Amino acid sequence: MNEKNPHAVWTSELFDIFSQAGVTLYSYIPDAGNKRLIELAEAANETKTVLLTSEEEGVAVCAGAELVGERGVLCMQSSGVGNIPNFLSFVKGGRFPLLMMVSMRGDYGEQNPWQYPMGEAVQPILDAMGVLTFWVLEPSDLQRAATAACNAVHKGGRAAALILGQKFLGAKAF
Repeated sequence: MNEKNPHAVWTSELFDIFSQAGVTLYSYIPDAGNKRLIELAEAANETKTVLLTSEEEGVAVCAGAELVGERGVLCMQSSGVGNIPNFLSFVKGGRFPLLMMVSMRGDYGEQNPWQYPMGEAVQPILDAMGVLTFWVLEPSDLQRAATAACNAVHKGGRAAALILGQKFLGAKAF
């Protein structure tokens, strides 16, 4: 593993999986869990990134991309899941395929007590809104979970979240 960037290996693998699935639009709220993935998307000629002011915007951007034949992903931290249930109702009602990548806080190894409530609410919120979840807890989970999430969205027409747990990402020390 790269000492300077512990996310270098898995982000390259995930970027390749997303690229093979035709993802060309990366909408995001900046986070340590998606930083390297966004850097890869910014460096690639065939992909575009969209810096968001809110997670809700990302749902709309990805739905709009879908309407014009593009494929997008919404990248956010788990706390952002609490901001999008109303917009997820539009995804569910309109049957928009939606791919999300969620980097977790408030689970394995968390040291910030303020992160636990939303961390505990991610799965129930996504379940309530009909979003399929694919968890990555170990490096060996990434390829299967990311491929399954992409297939659920792009072949199955569903909303899906690829959730990167803190056991996989590593807990922040603050």
